[in-house]
Amino acid sequence: MIAVGLDGFSKGWVAVSIDGDRRTLSFHGDVADALSRPFDRAGIDIPIGMTDDGERACDRLARARLRPHTSRVFTGARRWLWLEFQDPDKANKEARRRGQTAVSRQLWHLGPKIMEVDAFVRANAAREIREVHPELVFLRLNGGTPLPRKKSEEGDALRRKLLKRAGFREIDRWLTVTRSGSGATRDDVLDACAVALAAHEPSGCVPEGPQPLDGHDLPMQIWF
Repeated sequence: MIAVGLDGFSKGWVAVSIDGDRRTLSFHGDVADALSRPFDRAGIDIPIGMTDDGERACDRLARARLRPHTSRVFTGARRWLWLEFQDPDKANKEARRRGQTAVSRQLWHLGPKIMEVDAFVRANAAREIREVHPELVFLRLNGGTPLPRKKSEEGDALRRKLLKRAGFREIDRWLTVTRSGSGATRDDVLDACAVALAAHEPSGCVPEGPQPLDGHDLPMQIWF
């Protein structure tokens, strides 16, 4: 089977494909281009499926698994934030008026990519596209032991070691030669590799069991 893992970066998307023993890395300006080639299952490190108040069980469960690093899961994505507002302060004022939690600056800036994926998945309902959180994948690869920050030297080295063990023999070259000039950071590439692994051979998901669906019948389930 052909699996693709996507992670967003400033200029677009990092795509890692697994097809048997063949693994490839590419960079794309939009998600439609990144998923334009045939695949059996894709994973994306972005919220898929949203509620009106931004509360999702999958986020709470993912944060619980990642303790003490709960902040590695951004929560609170809501379509209306970006459909109705261009300013985060005004969006948060409205959220408070509705009795909801404010959106963080980190999540706010992911808005264009969240909405891009939302539109693409809704337009391609027949294709198997899942939400994946790379930190849950790395936690699994590390035997359940929490990892250091991904941008730290120690965290980078450990993630590279885990990915090599999982079959990414070219990861060091990808992070230097292949990544050069793309605009993607090292951790963008590492995360895309982890997402591809979960798309290719998923170990589990939160919540387990039937997929909770949002108002547009999109699943609210995070795979790893």
